[in-house]
Amino acid sequence: MLASDGRQDFSRWAVARATALSTSGRPVAVVTIAKIYGSSFGLPHPGLLPTKVELAERQGWVVAAIRQLKATGASADGQVAATRRTAKKLAAVARARGASVVVIDETPVRKGLRRMIEGDVGAELRRKLRKDGIEVEIVPTGMPG
Repeated sequence: MLASDGRQDFSRWAVARATALSTSGRPVAVVTIAKIYGSSFGLPHPGLLPTKVELAERQGWVVAAIRQLKATGASADGQVAATRRTAKKLAAVARARGASVVVIDETPVRKGLRRMIEGDVGAELRRKLRKDGIEVEIVPTGMPG
């Protein structure tokens, strides 16, 4: 499974790694997140949901990654999932799709309060999927080309 936390597009290195792992003939699931903001304590508010522009942008990321995977001969499909809890949703999708490996780009380095709130999705995903025997490969940012 090729995953994105929804903050950035899939890197070419993550797509290449997912392609390399797909040699077993199994399809690659391409998944990205559209973030829902707000509190789970109150009533839902439409202003906290992803906009049509955000959803279209995420869908474009998925379509582009699928196109790149299919160009190498791999079979692929994808989805955009909307959630408040990114790692929890990605773990659920990986389990539901029967993924053996999840490839995700490293979370961009943030500092201060923002880092504490957003966290490191790759590390959290690895922790959540460890007990299920699903490996998580985190592709470092800025890999040499």
